[in-house]
Amino acid sequence: MQSPADRQDRHEYPAHWEADVVLRDGGAARIRPITVDDADRLVSFYEQVSDESKYYRFFAPYPRLSAKDVHRFTHHDFVDRVGLAATIGGEFIATVRYDRIGADGLPASAPADEAEVAFLVQDAHQGRGVASALLEHIAAVARERGIRRFAAEVLPANTKMIKVFTDAGYTQKRSFEDGVVRLEFDLEPTDRSVAVQRAREQRAEGRSVRRLLAPGSVAVVGVGRAPGGVGRSVLGNVRDTGFPGRLYAVNKAFPDDLKEVDGVPAYRSVGDIDGPVDLAVVAVPAEHVPAVVSECGEHGVQGLVVLSAGYAESGPEGRERQRALVQLARAYGMRIIGPNAFGVINTAPDVRLNASLAPEMPRPGRIGLFAQSGAIGIALLSRLHRRGGGVTGVTGVSTFVSAGNRADVSGNDVLQYWYDDPETDVVLMYLESIGNPRKFTRLARRTAAAKPLVVVQGVGSAPQGHAVRATRLPHATVSVLLRQAGVIRVDTITELVDSGLLLARQPLPAGPRVAILGNSESLGALTYDRCLAEGLRPSAPLDLTTGATAEAFHRALARALADDTCDAVVVTAIPAIGEGSPGDAELAEALRSAAARVPGKPVLVVHVELGGLAEALSAAASTSPQALAKTPGADDGAHLPPLPAPLGREDPHCPAQRPPTALATSQSSSPDGTRLIPAYPAAERAVRALAEAVKYGQWRREATDPGKVPEYEDIDEKGAAELIQGLLERGQGLTVGQTETCELLDKYGIHVRRALPAPTPDDAVAAARTLGYPVALKATAPHLRHRADLGGVRLDLADEEQLRRSYAELTELFGQPEELWPVVQGMAPRGVDTVVRAVIDPAAGAVLSFGLAGAASQLLGDMAHRLIPVTDREATSLLRSIRTAPLLFGWRGSTPVDTPALEELLLRVSRLVDDHPEVVAVTLEPVVVAQYGVSVLGATLRLTPPPARDDLGPRTLPAY
Repeated sequence: MQSPADRQDRHEYPAHWEADVVLRDGGAARIRPITVDDADRLVSFYEQVSDESKYYRFFAPYPRLSAKDVHRFTHHDFVDRVGLAATIGGEFIATVRYDRIGADGLPASAPADEAEVAFLVQDAHQGRGVASALLEHIAAVARERGIRRFAAEVLPANTKMIKVFTDAGYTQKRSFEDGVVRLEFDLEPTDRSVAVQRAREQRAEGRSVRRLLAPGSVAVVGVGRAPGGVGRSVLGNVRDTGFPGRLYAVNKAFPDDLKEVDGVPAYRSVGDIDGPVDLAVVAVPAEHVPAVVSECGEHGVQGLVVLSAGYAESGPEGRERQRALVQLARAYGMRIIGPNAFGVINTAPDVRLNASLAPEMPRPGRIGLFAQSGAIGIALLSRLHRRGGGVTGVTGVSTFVSAGNRADVSGNDVLQYWYDDPETDVVLMYLESIGNPRKFTRLARRTAAAKPLVVVQGVGSAPQGHAVRATRLPHATVSVLLRQAGVIRVDTITELVDSGLLLARQPLPAGPRVAILGNSESLGALTYDRCLAEGLRPSAPLDLTTGATAEAFHRALARALADDTCDAVVVTAIPAIGEGSPGDAELAEALRSAAARVPGKPVLVVHVELGGLAEALSAAASTSPQALAKTPGADDGAHLPPLPAPLGREDPHCPAQRPPTALATSQSSSPDGTRLIPAYPAAERAVRALAEAVKYGQWRREATDPGKVPEYEDIDEKGAAELIQGLLERGQGLTVGQTETCELLDKYGIHVRRALPAPTPDDAVAAARTLGYPVALKATAPHLRHRADLGGVRLDLADEEQLRRSYAELTELFGQPEELWPVVQGMAPRGVDTVVRAVIDPAAGAVLSFGLAGAASQLLGDMAHRLIPVTDREATSLLRSIRTAPLLFGWRGSTPVDTPALEELLLRVSRLVDDHPEVVAVTLEPVVVAQYGVSVLGATLRLTPPPARDDLGPRTLPAY
C-alpha cells in the first residue's frame, strides 16, 4: 500500500473494496484497488497482454506503457478516478478503471454522475469471466461514489468486451459513430442484472465445488512411511475405492530412492510431480501447511481438502493461523474444504472418490450429504448405509462433504453445486451454524423449488473460527423463516434420515389425505392418532386382521391407491402367526406390485419386529447386503461395516433407535429400475416424515405462483430517500423523532394518527380542541407506553371536564407530567389492536413480523414472520399464521375486521424497508384494525447508514 507521503487521493485507501471472487471456471481471484505501489505489477501485466488486446484497449498499436501512463494508471483519488485489479498469486490478470466525466465528456467531479469505463484482461485469462466480475465490482464502487451511469467506447471487432456489457443486464443505450461502438448504461440494478449476477454466481460457485469433488488427479500430502496415520489412511481409501484418475503420495521425508507407497507413485513435494494435480488432500501438522499450500499454488493445484487440525478450533492463535491459510490459498486461486475436515466423497461411477477418513465408500445413490463436523458426518453416513443403523443399503449417497471449520467452502457453496447436479435428487444438511443466512435462504428457496432440502439446524453456539453474524431473532423464528424458503426443517439426525429416505424414492403427496391399512388394529389406531397430531387428514384405518394374506395386502393397497380421495398410504404390519400367514418375501412382493400400479402416490410401511421383512423388502430390489454378497464379482460397498463414531463420541441427536429401511417398487435407482418404499420401525417416525413431505409438496405448489410485490402510485420513494439522507447527516445511527417518523411513513402511504404533547392540563385541552373530541389521553413514557392494563391510557374522553379529570388521575397515579410524557390523540374506530414490526437482522436479513398487541405477542410470543420483500400472497398468509388470527375474522360472532386494509399496510412497510436499507427498524403499535380501515396510533423508526455491501452487491466470497 502507498505511504502517507505518496498518497495523492482525496480519500483513504478503501479496504472494503477488496474482495475474493469465484470466476466462471470455478477458480478464485482477488479484486482490489490499484495503488501507486503497483507500478511494477502493472508493467509486468501489460507485457503479457497480446498486441491485439492492446489495440482493442487503446484503438491503436500500443506496445508498451510510458512512465506517464504508469503514473496515471496507478494514481487514483478513489472518487473521480478509480482503478481495480484482479490478481492471482499477487500478480495482475486484469484491470478496470473509471474516470468521472461531465456533460462535455471532459474530466469532472461530483455532482457529475457519469464515468467512462475501460477494461484490459490478460489473454491467458480471457473467457474465465474476469471482466464480468470486475464490472460488478467497479459498478458498485461507482454507485458508492455517486456515479449513476457508465459510458464505454469499444471497437466493433472487440465482440468479447461488447458481450460483457450487453450481457450484464443493465438498462443501456447503444450507438455507432466514427467506427466506434458507444455503450451507455445505467448502474441502478435491474431485475435482469440481479438475475444475471446470481446465475453467474451459481455457475461459478457450483463449478468451484465440482473441481473439489470430481478431480482428474489427486495428491495426498502427508503420507506416512509406515502404515497407519491420517495421510496413509486417506491414500488407501482413495486407492481402494477405484479412483480412476492419477493418484500421488507426497511426503518431504520420503527417501530419494522411494518410488512408490502401496503401489502409488511417491514424491517428496507436489512440485516434483510431472503432471497436473487437480486436488491436494493435506494431512500434515498445521505448522507445515503454509509451505504445502505454497507448493500447491505454484504447481497450479485447483483446490485443497485440509484435514489438519490446530486451527480456529484451538483458540485465538489457531484463528490467526486459519485466516492466513485462507488468504494464502485464495491468493493462488485455490478453494479450501476445511481445515479440520473429515473429507469428501463422490460415488459417481466415473469419479469414485473417497478422499475422507471413512474406511469404506458409501453405496451410490441420489442423496447429497453435508455436515460441518466429522462426528456428525460419520453419524449420517452410518445411519444411511449400515445394517441396523441406516436404510439397509438401498438408498445411497451421491456426494458427501464434511467441511470442518468451514473457513472457505461452506454449505452455501455446496448448495450451489447440488442445485443443478443431475446425480443428486435430495439434499440433507446438518448445519451447526449458518454463516450467511440471508444468502442461504435465497439459495435454499431456489434449490427447494427443484429438489427437497432437509436441514437439521444446530441450536448451540457456532463452532470456533466460523465467521457467523449473531442473530437477534429467536431460534424458532429463524426456523420459521427457513421453512418459508422451502427448507424441510427437522430436529434430529433420525428425522433427517427418515425424511431423506422418503423423499429420495417416493413422489410428493398431492395433499394431506392418508389411507391406513394393515394387519393390526392397534397399530393402525396409533398411526391414525399420529396423523391427526401432525395435521394430516387420515381416513379410518382398514384392519385386515392378523390373518391377512399377502394377496389381501395387495388388494387393499391397490384399492387405496386407486381412490381419488387418497393422497398417500401408510401400511402397518406386525408378525403374523398361522399357516396362511405371508412370508416376508411374499409380503414385500405383494406391496411392491400393488404400488407399481399407481406410481404417483407415496407409500410407507410401518413394521414392528419384522427384521426379515426389512431384509426381504431390500432383497426385492436385489440391493441388500445379502443379495449383493451372492452376486459374483460384486464390488460396490455392499459389505460396509458399521462406521464408528469418531473420537469415541456418541451423537446426542442420534438416540439408539432402529433405523428406517426400504423396500423396492417401480422407478428406483436400484439395478432393476424399481422404486423404493421406505419402511419405518415406529408409526410416529413414518407419519412425521410423511407430514414433512406433505408440507413441502404444498410449498412446491405455491412456489409456482408466489404472488407479487404490489406497486403503489402514491409512494414517494425519491422523497423518502432525500429525507433519510438528511436525517442521517445528523449522525451514524439514530432513533427518528416522532414528527420525522410520521413524515417518512407518510411518503409510503402509512398515516399515523396525529398525537399532540400535553405537558399541562391546559395543553391537553388545547390539543383536544385542535383534534376534536372524543380524544384519548396517553402516558408515553417508556415504562408506561402500550400498557393500558396499568391505567396509563384513558379513552373516549368526550369533553373538557372528562379530559381534566383523567389528567389529574394519571398524575396522581404515576407522578408528574414530565415523568409520564402525556399526549392527546383523536379516537380511532374500535377494532382489534395489532402490532407490525420490521427489522434488519444482521444474520437473517430484513424480516416483517405481525401479531396482536398486548399479551398475545408479548407474553405468548404469538407473532408471525416473513422475509422482506413480502408478496401479496405472503401478506395474506402472514395474517393467518398467528394462533389468535380468528379474532380478525369474526370469532364467536364478533364483527370481522378489514384484513385487506391490514394486508396493504404490511406490504407498504415491506416496501419501505426493502427500498431503503438505511431503515433498520420500524414498529407500528398499536395498529387498530376496524371493520373498515386501519388506524396507526403509534410508530417508532430507526436509521443507520446503508451497508457498503449487501446480498444485492457484487459477487464476493466471505471476507477473512
